[in-house]
Amino acid sequence: MSYAVSMSTVASRREQYSQATRAALLAAATRRFAEQGFAGTALEDIAADIQATRGAIYHHFANKTALFQAVFEELEHDALEQSAAAAARGKDPWEAAFLALDVFLERCCDPVYGKIVWQEGPIAFGWPQWLAAEEALAYGFIQRLLSDLMETGQLERQPLQTTTRLVFGMLNAAGMTLADAPEPAKPQLKTEYLTMIGRMASALRPQPSPAFE
Repeated sequence: MSYAVSMSTVASRREQYSQATRAALLAAATRRFAEQGFAGTALEDIAADIQATRGAIYHHFANKTALFQAVFEELEHDALEQSAAAAARGKDPWEAAFLALDVFLERCCDPVYGKIVWQEGPIAFGWPQWLAAEEALAYGFIQRLLSDLMETGQLERQPLQTTTRLVFGMLNAAGMTLADAPEPAKPQLKTEYLTMIGRMASALRPQPSPAFE
């Protein structure tokens, strides 16, 4: 084996170890933030959970906020992927939008997702930065669903940016409400949100022209 090949193998193993360490840190941090919140979580405890040093955390993340942001984004990307996968199963844009909505609301009922994204996110980032992070991750997906509904005539044409902003705010309110609700109340609340959003959306569907007598 040549020296170059040998060094390449060592580098590859180091990269694999680094990636494994980062993944373990994210998993441990997710558990800690969900159980103890952002303020109550210490970096030393996260490191101890995976038998690492605090320096291992700083190798991957600048500080606790950066680590929280990585956890937050991982949860949000996973939620968006699940919603997009659900939408892809829809037979038309209307069904796609509501399949995605159902998955989103279900995710908001999850204790880990709800705690970290909706309850601890504003604390860790501050409200303006948290809202900006939510918008960066979810706004475009919502806009695409609404655009598809309008392009196919399943919703009357409305100002897209304004409609997206309203729906974005409504979904944020739903997410916070579901995250804050007691566990036994979440299924009923989810059903209520799904029903009410459906009724409001139906009011924007094109109405058939009245028949002339």
